[in-house]
Amino acid sequence: MEKLAVISSSPLFEMLSSTELAYLAELAEQRRYDAGESVFEEGELGDSLYVIVRGEVEVVRRDSGGASRPLTVLTAPDFFGEMSLIDKEYRSATVRARTEAVLLRLTTQNLATFRQTHRDGFTFVVINIARILSARVREANARLTARQA
Repeated sequence: MEKLAVISSSPLFEMLSSTELAYLAELAEQRRYDAGESVFEEGELGDSLYVIVRGEVEVVRRDSGGASRPLTVLTAPDFFGEMSLIDKEYRSATVRARTEAVLLRLTTQNLATFRQTHRDGFTFVVINIARILSARVREANARLTARQA
């Protein structure tokens, strides 16, 4: 039941029917991470996205000198890792648990299975990813503009 509640509250799954949400909850794998433990590393090939159930994760990226720089902290019901599912590229940042964290993992294969049975729901997921990525780009642009001022 907890998986369904988290998926239902995530902006990633807005506009999905209760049947579609329940199916995604069945597909999702719950994983636990200790504080400081890496979920994935910058440069790894990505094959999944994560929805936060509990706890906090920190997104960090190496700068040109190789030092890790924090980008943001995410909490429930935020999600991350979606970029590599869209562009099939390597992870652009490292994500590690800032506190003990419980996450739901949906793989590329899970989403392909979902697409086969729930085409409209899959379309809504893709639209939601695009909408949220757009908002994140706008936020990053605003931060860059504020720094230059």
